[in-house]
Amino acid sequence: MERTGDDGCLVHLAGSWRLRDRLPLASEVLRRVAATGSSVRRLSFDTGLVSAWDTGLLTFLRNLFDEAQRAHLEIDHAGLPEEVERLLALANAVPMRDVTAPEPIGRRHGRVVSSILALGKATVEVFSFCGEVCDAVGGLFTRRVKLRGVQFALLLEEVGVSALPIMTLIGILMGIILAFGAAIQLRQLGVQIFVADLVGISVSQEVGALITAIVLAGRTGAAFAAQLGSMQVKEEIDALTTAGISPVQFLVLPRVLALVLMTPLLTIYADLFGIVGGGLVATGLLDLSVTAYVVRILHVVTVGDFVMGLVRASVFGVVIALAGCLRGMQSGRSAAAVGLAATSAVVTSIVLIILTDGLLSVIFHVIRL
Repeated sequence: MERTGDDGCLVHLAGSWRLRDRLPLASEVLRRVAATGSSVRRLSFDTGLVSAWDTGLLTFLRNLFDEAQRAHLEIDHAGLPEEVERLLALANAVPMRDVTAPEPIGRRHGRVVSSILALGKATVEVFSFCGEVCDAVGGLFTRRVKLRGVQFALLLEEVGVSALPIMTLIGILMGIILAFGAAIQLRQLGVQIFVADLVGISVSQEVGALITAIVLAGRTGAAFAAQLGSMQVKEEIDALTTAGISPVQFLVLPRVLALVLMTPLLTIYADLFGIVGGGLVATGLLDLSVTAYVVRILHVVTVGDFVMGLVRASVFGVVIALAGCLRGMQSGRSAAAVGLAATSAVVTSIVLIILTDGLLSVIFHVIRL
């Protein structure tokens, strides 16, 4: 240490200043500075004798500057190497990361409580949203709520007509897979004709509605979430609310009705092509005639089987529409949030579809359908 003038102190640095060296503490340096006199107000540095340095020198200087700032000392950077100056400026440009210690085990119950409260809040939001949709549907019958014909027609085309190509392919593949899976075993037993029973009943009762719902969850449910999420980003939903227009009535209700109406129709369409796909395997692999296959289908498949499938499809349509629209309305206001909303809509829809399908199977068994 060397006093310079009335209020200055020159700190000489010499030797090796590396992390592996035994470097002094910043507080120790300040104590030695204070020992030179109580009138010190400015620190300067002489690094001409520094033989080697690395981040150890930078860390020391950074800590020393912080200590000096708290002691109200002025720092003169003129004597520092140019490379050190640039690295210190870069370090100061990036804020320091606050690394806190792990939370004690005794305090983690607060996180559990927060998770429970968040789950309760999400449940309230779901029921509130479903209540608003039910109120909007009720307003249709009292003529309090009106649908825009052009918008609704475009939604029907988007949900139904545009989905016909993919449903044709999925329906045929669904029938082929079901028939091919049973063909080998049935042929060994000599009862190839029963492939019509397996394909017709399984497709019409459950599989057709289930596969259709999963396809619509990935296609339409995600699209609804992305559309409403994009409106959240652009603040269009806020503009509707400010104008006194209910977003649920204006945006959600038409989408829910369109999907509920088109899901049963797409299910019937997929069922028919599923039976056609099963017929391709029956006539090509099992050497059954088209007449025998069609007659057997008409004999074993009843209207009740299709009714069960249509009930499932209607419920699945409600689930997909509500999940997609809810996730879209809950979306954040960034591009990443829109993608997360679409992903969440698909996952939520598929999980609820599987749960609902199991519940409906139990109900149909109880009422003996």
